[in-house]
Amino acid sequence: MNGNEQKFNKADRYELRREEKELREKEKKQKRFLKRFLVWAVVFAGIGGSIWGMAHLAKNSSFNGASLIDAITPVDWIRGAHDGKVVLVEYSDFQCPACGRYEPLLRQLAHEFGNKLEFVYRYFPLRQIHINAELSAVAAEAAGKQGKFWEMHDAIFDRQDDWAESPGARAMFIGYAEDLKLNVEKFKADLDSREIADRIEKDFQGGERAGVDSTPTFFLNGQKIPNPRTYAEFQTLINQTVANNP
Repeated sequence: MNGNEQKFNKADRYELRREEKELREKEKKQKRFLKRFLVWAVVFAGIGGSIWGMAHLAKNSSFNGASLIDAITPVDWIRGAHDGKVVLVEYSDFQCPACGRYEPLLRQLAHEFGNKLEFVYRYFPLRQIHINAELSAVAAEAAGKQGKFWEMHDAIFDRQDDWAESPGARAMFIGYAEDLKLNVEKFKADLDSREIADRIEKDFQGGERAGVDSTPTFFLNGQKIPNPRTYAEFQTLINQTVANNP
């Protein structure tokens, strides 16, 4: 009886040691797995956080980084719809080469979308780097005083290479006024108008308050957007906005 009990106890002790050894090995494996899991969890969390952060930053930079400050008023120069649900505002410098390159795209948008799109042109002459930026804006506004803003706007952009760096830009603009059958004497007087200079400065200051620091800068329904690289990108943005504002 005692011998059997002794043998049984030895067997129990052996089995216990075996089970303890297996348990320790199992615990080691679990710890190694948990350690690897935590490491990869941190890595993926960091990657995910970075992706979300970049997407959030891009979204904010593209659409929410700046808002239009000055509301559209009757003194703004508007093409297309008036009081439209989709409003594209451009802050522009007539002498700016990039503005000149965007001009055909903007005309195409105005033609394609018609009364679905309200396009607003605002002055933002970069006086420190463009010698005729101010004068060209004044010429457009002076033509506007005689109901020919958009005609002068188009002529100035179409012939940008002719007058941009010319010391004779004033005479050229007077020639454009003659071509448009304006009252040339009135046009000449308006080129020196304080009222017109103040009007242009008002646009400029409103642009600065809205965060404009380069041209062209666009605001779509009040939010600053990145400059589209192609007409298709511009078209897509407008279409999306039209769809969201039936």
